[in-house]
Amino acid sequence: MGRKPRSTEEASRFEPVNLSGQGQRGAVDAGQIERGAAAREPMSEIEPRRTPLYDLHRELGAKIVPFAGYAMPLHYELGILAEHLHTRAYAGLFDVSHMGQVRIVGPDVTTLLEELVPGDIQALPQNAIRYSLLTNERGGILDDLMITKTATGAFLVVNAACKDTDFAHLEATLSTRAELAMLTDRALLALQGPAAATVLGRLNSDLPRLAFMTSGAFTIGGVPCHVSRSGYTGEDGYEISVAGDEALALARMILADPAAKPIGLGARDSLRLEAGLCLYGHDIDQTTTPIEAGLAWTIGKRRREQGRFPGADVILGQLKTGPARRRVGLRPDGRAPAREGADVVDHDDRPIGRLTSGGYGPSVSAPVAMGYVATPAAKEGTELGLLVRGKRLTAHVRKLPFVPHRYAK
Repeated sequence: MGRKPRSTEEASRFEPVNLSGQGQRGAVDAGQIERGAAAREPMSEIEPRRTPLYDLHRELGAKIVPFAGYAMPLHYELGILAEHLHTRAYAGLFDVSHMGQVRIVGPDVTTLLEELVPGDIQALPQNAIRYSLLTNERGGILDDLMITKTATGAFLVVNAACKDTDFAHLEATLSTRAELAMLTDRALLALQGPAAATVLGRLNSDLPRLAFMTSGAFTIGGVPCHVSRSGYTGEDGYEISVAGDEALALARMILADPAAKPIGLGARDSLRLEAGLCLYGHDIDQTTTPIEAGLAWTIGKRRREQGRFPGADVILGQLKTGPARRRVGLRPDGRAPAREGADVVDHDDRPIGRLTSGGYGPSVSAPVAMGYVATPAAKEGTELGLLVRGKRLTAHVRKLPFVPHRYAK
């Protein structure tokens, strides 16, 4: 049992928050906020854990909410809309220390990992990164993750809400052939936006030259870090793994640059939605396949030819014949956003799908959404209906992403 708050002020820090966007500055849908959002723990039973940056979040005026078992910043004093737009224009610093960091050491780790994911991990050069998927025997997605090939094996970043089950899944398959460790003593920061390279370049002149989807060991302002050039906003950016007891000093150094501002989970969600990126537990889960989700690009040519990964028969079968449904982008007409769970109907009001993410897109000044529809209705430009609180809203299928990706080249 979690202890009771000592004061009204303390209780307010962990109160259930309205994540629909109503009443939040910027009127942005902060609904499904970040990879791995499968559920939110009841506050009466479990007190959220704190990341090494919790005190800094409080100092900076963050609205703290429970998320994936942690007390996390939803937004700061700027508000969600301003944080979103600042990240698109300059650089935003995110605390993603709640996510799972896993080190795997062994002589043939990349080959072993291919028993669990459909990606071509063996082909990775050292320090290169690949986005991949843990799949089940039905072709469903257990989690999405980032895999880095290291000199001794691999480094993985997995979603917060899935990290314990992911680690158990990895252990069950790999533990007799490799050494696994969850790096609970490390924090993870993400600096995202077009000014990210400039900001970090002032602290280490080598970092702007780091290639997209590669990583390495760097010292940032005297702090040893493992840095990757990647992220979850559609912008150029970095993810920085650092010892937990060094995270606060590193964050302060980064935020000392006027181009960098702290950004909460609300803007993280609206940024990834505009970028057309999947949120685990919503846009992808154990009932969706990579082909339905538009993630066929994660399956390399060799893996398509050889198979031998969980769910290969289903997934490769869908590659050949096509899936019955597909994930698409949707732009509701008008200004009213449509939320996750809204039914999608055809011109005769027959149900053909469901929204999995939806809200307001600050960069496009319009509502945006993603969801699954029957394949015949997935063609760009198709007019569909969205049932929102008993009212039919007109929407059109749009190509993803809603805003162009601006990754480093």
